[in-house]
Amino acid sequence: MAMAVSQTVQEGGQLVVEAGTGVGKTYAYLVPVLLSGQRALVSTATKALQDQLFSRDIPRLVEVLGLPIRVALLKGRSNYLCLHRMEQARHSPEAAEPGAQRALAKIETWSQATRTGDMAELTGLDERSSLWPLVTSTRDNCLGSSCPRFKACHVMLARKEAMAADVVVINHHLFFADMAVRESGVAELLPTVRVTVFDEAHQLNEIGVNFLGKQLSTVQLLELSRDVLATGLQLARGLVDWQLLSGQLEKASRDLRLAAGMHRGSVRLRWTQSLPEGVDASEWTGAMQTLSQSLQLLEAGLEMVTELAPDFQRLSDRTRELLQAVALFSSLPDPEGVRWAEVTAQLRLVESPLDIADAFSALTQPIALPTASAPTNEEADAASEQDQVHAWPLEPSAETHQEPVVQRAWVFTSATLGDDHTLRWFTQPCGLSSATVLQVSSPFDYARQAALYVPEHLPKPGDPGHAVQVAHLAAESARLLGGRTLVLTTTLNAMRTIGEQLQSQLDASANVEVLVQGQSPKRRLMERFREGASGGRAGCVLVASASFWEGFDVPGDALQLVIIDKLPFPPPGDPLFEARSQRVTREGRSAFSDHALPEAAVALKQGAGRLIRSEADRGVLVVCDKRLTSMSYGRRLIRGLPEMRRLNSNEEFQAALLQLTTDATNSTTF
Repeated sequence: MAMAVSQTVQEGGQLVVEAGTGVGKTYAYLVPVLLSGQRALVSTATKALQDQLFSRDIPRLVEVLGLPIRVALLKGRSNYLCLHRMEQARHSPEAAEPGAQRALAKIETWSQATRTGDMAELTGLDERSSLWPLVTSTRDNCLGSSCPRFKACHVMLARKEAMAADVVVINHHLFFADMAVRESGVAELLPTVRVTVFDEAHQLNEIGVNFLGKQLSTVQLLELSRDVLATGLQLARGLVDWQLLSGQLEKASRDLRLAAGMHRGSVRLRWTQSLPEGVDASEWTGAMQTLSQSLQLLEAGLEMVTELAPDFQRLSDRTRELLQAVALFSSLPDPEGVRWAEVTAQLRLVESPLDIADAFSALTQPIALPTASAPTNEEADAASEQDQVHAWPLEPSAETHQEPVVQRAWVFTSATLGDDHTLRWFTQPCGLSSATVLQVSSPFDYARQAALYVPEHLPKPGDPGHAVQVAHLAAESARLLGGRTLVLTTTLNAMRTIGEQLQSQLDASANVEVLVQGQSPKRRLMERFREGASGGRAGCVLVASASFWEGFDVPGDALQLVIIDKLPFPPPGDPLFEARSQRVTREGRSAFSDHALPEAAVALKQGAGRLIRSEADRGVLVVCDKRLTSMSYGRRLIRGLPEMRRLNSNEEFQAALLQLTTDATNSTTF
C-alpha cells in the first residue's frame, strides 16, 4: 500500500485502497506523503480521528523521520470559540437557565488562557449543551470581516496556520464546505495542495451529497428567531418590536413542523410535486405561506436598523437566504436530483444530487498550481478583510509565477469500499472510474480468532417477535461472558425494544451493565464499554444503531461478541435510496443486485469489523437473520466478510462462548 501511495504522490492521479483491519493504513499513507515534501491535505471522517492524526500519529512519524514539517489542525467553524458571540451570550434567554451563568463564567475564564479556541479543550461542556451554539459561530451567523473581534478570531488564526502549514489535517465535512464555497467563485477555506488523502473514504458520498444540496430546516429558522430577539433587545431595544417579529417566525417554524405530521423517531418522507408525501396539502401550503410572510416582515424590520451594527446586516442576509429557500421548496423539485423531508423533533427539507460523481470528477482534473509559498499572516489578514467568509482569494497575486498544469494526487482509503474487486460501490458514485484500485487483506488470522454463527431457530426478521428473541439470545450470551457484548441494530425501534428487554432481563444479580445508545452521550458510552469488568465494575452490553456500526474500536477482552439483529439492507421507503434505485433500473441494471445488495454488504462488513481489532482479539459474530444462509444472495454477503470459522448449531455457539470465558489469553483456536 505504501508503495502504491508513493507512486501516486510522485506521478499524480487517483488511487483507491481498501485496506483490511490491522494493515496499518494510516502509516502506509502518511510516510510517503510526509517524505514527498509536497503540501498535503489529510481528511478523515470524524473530529476524534482528526485529533488522533494530529496529536499522535503524525508527530510520531515526524520525530522518527526527522522532518522539519509544519502541521496544522483545522476543524469546522462551530468547533471554535467565537469571542463576539461569547460576549453577547449573557444577554440571551438561555443564559437564565439553571447553571448557565456558572458555565458561561467557566468559558470566559478559559477564553483568557486558550491559544487555539478549540472547544475540545473545554472539559465539561458537551456539544449537545444549549450554551454551545451561543459561544460558537456558524456559516449563517458569522459576521466575517465586519466582526468587532475579527483580528482575534480563533477560526481566522486556525486558517492562517493551515495556510502556512505543509500538512493540514481536516475532516470530510470541512472539505465539502470548502468545495461549496469555491463553487460560489468567492473564496476558498483550504489551501490548494498537490496531494489530498481521504481516510475513512467510504463516507465521502453521503457527506458530499448533504453539502452539495440545498436545505431548509426549522433549526435554522428557530436559531434566526433566537438571534434576532437577543441582538435586537441588546443593540436596538425599542426601535422595532423584536418580540413580535421573533415570535411570529418561531410560531411559523413550529407550525410548519406540525404540518409534516406526527412521526416516531426519524422519518424521511418522499416528495411529490410541491409537498412531502402523506402531508395535508392545504395545511402544508398554508404553513409555507405563513412562514414566507413572517420572514418578509422580519426582513422589513431589520432593514430599519441595518446601519446600526454589522450584526443586523448579517441577520438581514440570513433572512433573505431563508426566503430564497422557502421559494425553492415551494416550487417543483429538480428532476436531476432528489428532494425529501426529514422529520424528527425538527423538520429538514433537502434537495440534493444523487451522488457526487460530477462534482468530484471536475475537482480531480489537472490544475495549475502557484509556485509561491503559503501566504504570510499579514497577507492572509489583507485577503480576509476583503472576504466575508474568512478565506483567501482563489487567484494568485500578480507576482506569483504559474507552474505548468500538473496532475494532483488523490488517495482514497478505508477498510470497507465495496463487495467486489472493482470497488464499484465506492468508485462509481464518487466519479473515480479511472482510478487505480488496490485491495490489501487484513493480516489477522480470522479462522483462528473469530467464528460466525447464524441462529436458525430465531423467527424471520419481519416477525413481530424477532427483536425480543434477539434480546433473549443476547441476554443469555452476556450472562455467560459477563458482558463483553455489542448488539448492533438496523433500526431505532429494534434498538429500543432490545435495550428495554435486556435491561429487564439482566438485573443486578447478572453483574452485567446494559448500555443503550441515546441514554448517555456517545463518548461516555464508548468509554464505559471499553472499561469492561475492570476496577470491580460489571461487564457491559451495549445496544446501539447507526454510528456505532463503524468507527467504534474496542481491542482486547472488553468485546468478544457482536450480535447483528438483521441484514442491513437500506430501508425501502427512503427517498434517496429509491431515487438511486430508479436510476439504476433506467440504466438497465438490477436495483437489488447492483444497489441494495452492495449497500448491505458494505454495512455488514462495517458492523462485523467491530469484533477483531488486534492480533490478540478473539470473538464470535452472530447475524440473527436466516436469509444469510437460506437465500442465494447470502453467499455474496458472506464472501464480503472475513474468512471466519462457521458455527453450525446452538451447541457449537455455546461451546465457543464457554471457551472465550475460560481462555483469558491467546489460544490456537477457541
